[in-house]
Amino acid sequence: MTDGRSRTIAGLSASVLLLTSCSSTTEEAATQTLTTAAGPVTSAPEAGNVAGTVVRFRNDRHTVDVVIDNDTAATRDLVAMLPLTLTVDDHAGSEKIAYLPRALTHTGVPGSDPDNGDFVYYAPWGNLVFYYDATGIEFSDDTVHLGTFDATAEQLAGLETGSVTAEVTS
Repeated sequence: MTDGRSRTIAGLSASVLLLTSCSSTTEEAATQTLTTAAGPVTSAPEAGNVAGTVVRFRNDRHTVDVVIDNDTAATRDLVAMLPLTLTVDDHAGSEKIAYLPRALTHTGVPGSDPDNGDFVYYAPWGNLVFYYDATGIEFSDDTVHLGTFDATAEQLAGLETGSVTAEVTS
């Protein structure tokens, strides 16, 4: 009986070792690095963590990449919605906005004080916001920070023509 138990334990140990080595290889293969103007970022995040994800907004002529820079209920919900087709419009000469098909989950996510280059979710309207002139905009619990982008007002204006696809890059 001892020999049978020893063989069972040895077999289980080998199986656990094999599964462990396979899972680390799978995780490494699933994570890719993308280099942007801000430096290298992870475009396929590890399971459950979306910080570092690059979301590309593009139409037939223009592209703006957003780097998700935190892992919150709101950022995870946004990434889970992708890909999406959106319409981008100017608002108040200071931001480009796009309405989502439904509200993002953002319970427990702190508000923010947006700066130029911030990508946020404005909870009362249910829209995404690209701030390119945040002059005079102050902290609000309704402004949920999602990430950052590096684009000029002119590059953002290019997204206003036609449908825009928002998707995680690979």
